[in-house]
Amino acid sequence: MTREKQIKNLTYEEAVKKLEEIVEQMEDSEIPLEESLAYFQEGIALSRYCREKLAEIENRVEYLLKEERQQSGGGPEQDSSEE
Repeated sequence: MTREKQIKNLTYEEAVKKLEEIVEQMEDSEIPLEESLAYFQEGIALSRYCREKLAEIENRVEYLLKEERQQSGGGPEQDSSEE
């Protein structure tokens, strides 16, 4: 299984935990340059995955809030800051 597929199988929380472990490993030990680069690449992939997951969830929340406003008669023009 490729690294990308392994990452896609992680939950958001698992990905963040793994990213934190990578950062800690890179900060706390003297590791060879090639190993450091591999950690860096994995960290970039995990970071991208986390950003995508957050954007996906944000879009879902916005959709649900918009749907709720429309069902409650508020209409799409009502701003959530007015509540």
